[in-house]
Amino acid sequence: MQSLKQQWFGNVRGDILSGIVVALALIPEAIAFSIIAGVDPMVGLYASFIIAVIIAFAGGRPGMISAATGAMALVIAPLVRDYGLQYLFAATILTGFIQILFGILKIAKLMKFIPNAVMLGFVNSLAILIFMAQVPHFIGISTMTYVFVALTLILVYTLPRFIKVIPAPLIAIVLLSVIAIYSGVELRTIGDLGTITQTLPTFIIPDVPFNLETLRIILPVSISLAIVGLLESLLTSQIVDDMTGTESNKNREARGQGIANVINGFFGGMAGCAMIGQSVINVKSGGRGRLSTLIAGLFLIFLIMVLGELVVKIPMPVLVGIMVMVSIGTFDWSSFKYLVKAPRTDAIVMLTTVVIVVWTHDLSKGVIAGVILSAVFFVVKISSVKIKQEGNRYFVSGQLFFASTDSFVDYFKYNEINRTKIQLDFSNCRIWDESGVGALVKVQELLREKGIDVDVVQLDAPSKELVSKLQGMVV
Repeated sequence: MQSLKQQWFGNVRGDILSGIVVALALIPEAIAFSIIAGVDPMVGLYASFIIAVIIAFAGGRPGMISAATGAMALVIAPLVRDYGLQYLFAATILTGFIQILFGILKIAKLMKFIPNAVMLGFVNSLAILIFMAQVPHFIGISTMTYVFVALTLILVYTLPRFIKVIPAPLIAIVLLSVIAIYSGVELRTIGDLGTITQTLPTFIIPDVPFNLETLRIILPVSISLAIVGLLESLLTSQIVDDMTGTESNKNREARGQGIANVINGFFGGMAGCAMIGQSVINVKSGGRGRLSTLIAGLFLIFLIMVLGELVVKIPMPVLVGIMVMVSIGTFDWSSFKYLVKAPRTDAIVMLTTVVIVVWTHDLSKGVIAGVILSAVFFVVKISSVKIKQEGNRYFVSGQLFFASTDSFVDYFKYNEINRTKIQLDFSNCRIWDESGVGALVKVQELLREKGIDVDVVQLDAPSKELVSKLQGMVV
């Protein structure tokens, strides 16, 4: 892990410049997510500012950007529609406390149960969603829109060859915005998405009844928000870990997300979490430390308060071009080779994750489905017990549990055994559950009915303890 000084001041110039780029890219996304959630654009903008600033200090993954997100907006929308904005603020605060509890309970250790195939599906589906989100902003609008998207892509891909001091996306935004404003060319701008009010967020206490009925309304939503937020944040932190070659403290990140959402709710923001798109922009623009996240938040509120009139004139095609670049960079293009060379089950898991996420626009559903499908495939793979006979000894190999008991019992049920005494050797087999113990007892009784004495040998300690505990057998 990096030292505190390294996390904050190990890359000052890169962090400041990348933070500025991220702040500019945050504005249209925060407004768009506010619209999805059914709230005023300032709710998303305030959330992005507050969460970014708080997570810079409290988070466990330096260089990762957290703000208002589409995944959280989808969960929020029904609550806002049915109960109003004040219940959203209350739910956001409760979400934060739940996330803090998850962090204390070290829920991040569950990350090890997410297979690589699911991670690949997560990354690729996010890349697709990022691209799909840009389509309404440039397809079928105007010829000049296509021109500015193309110019942006040309600049962000070619400028790094000649200019490395300033991030290419920042140059593209400034240069093409100036050209668009002074040429008078007709393009959609950030201002077309919603009104930006030049005011600071203020402290509020949600205007809701403090009773069990309110808790009944917001608790299910808050639990969903906490799970979706942490799932997206922890997966994004793993991606940033891989991109930067550094490690993160994921339990601290879980607690940090919670702290950020608690404070955010008291200042009129919607619940948020890590953003993979903005995090990728940050890393690709040279951001590595906590300072980049802090600058992103501070510069965002600076843009709103001081440069609001200029910000609304930034052409959307320029920001679209940058996000298209992000989607291209995020997608794992080696996945096509992976589909051919990886085991068929892994390929199916990856594709299933991608399809469900893209279909539902819900990252949690896709990842959970991918994990469950992987577990099913794994169970199927190990659910066959092999038995090999050598004289009067039968060697059992594999894992004996609920899914493999049939093959174990059927062997002794349907194969003729012409001996009066045999040994079942479990040196290469582990008994895992009550079903496994039950299968062993069933086989013993089956063979004894045929006049065959059974001696169970070489049970390992855990299996022996389980058998003794469940059946009181002496083995």
